[in-house]
Amino acid sequence: MTQQPPTSKSEPPYITVYIYDQAYHLSGPDLPQVERLASRVDSRMRAVASKGRTADSLRVAVLAAMNLADELVRAEERLRTLEGGLDVAESAHIRIRASNLSGLLDEVLEEDRKTGS
Repeated sequence: MTQQPPTSKSEPPYITVYIYDQAYHLSGPDLPQVERLASRVDSRMRAVASKGRTADSLRVAVLAAMNLADELVRAEERLRTLEGGLDVAESAHIRIRASNLSGLLDEVLEEDRKTGS
């Protein structure tokens, strides 16, 4: 993973990550978090690929996304169960992080679709 400085004052810094052997230039408010998320997506895709019979990276990405979406839904259900014990700020923070994860996954899948990988 490599971190790049902004090329202009208005352009945010980005990080180059590799997911399923494809390079992606991603930015975000927390670049180490972006790197951790990319690593998680890469790991999930490799796990799906190792158990499946398809070499099609788009299918692997969709199956990995389904796995991650299932994980997210289960976490949201646990959150709803625990929400009575959390204060409003903690609950909002967890929702924001879940939303960021979902957005980054959408970006990766869109990039994969555009490159035809």
